[in-house]
Amino acid sequence: QVQLVESGGGLVQAGGSLRLSCAASGRTLREYTVGWFRQAPGKERQFVATIRGSMDSTYTADSVKGRFTISRDNAKTTVYLQMNSLKPEDTAVYYCAAGLLPGTYYYLRPPQYDYWGQGTQVTVSS
Repeated sequence: QVQLVESGGGLVQAGGSLRLSCAASGRTLREYTVGWFRQAPGKERQFVATIRGSMDSTYTADSVKGRFTISRDNAKTTVYLQMNSLKPEDTAVYYCAAGLLPGTYYYLRPPQYDYWGQGTQVTVSS
């Protein structure tokens, strides 16, 4: 069982930045593919970014490309989502998810991930 804990959400003005963190309790995320998703009220959960296990290659949704960056710390214990140039439409609950996912693919759908954090609220004011 992998327990994920997100942190770093909050209220920010449009154009501002936030950095979200996703840590696994008591273990590293070295071999895990980790994804960030977001869900706004009344909408489906949406893919944001993913970083593959071991290889650390990344893929980012077009809607946030050039503004959001996913990365992993050297100790492989934490995955970050750096969010710059935030817009009001980025307002959502942000979730991190992890899984031991095979192959060289990028996994973009929530059901493909086995473990989820509790979510952290990001609110961008105009």
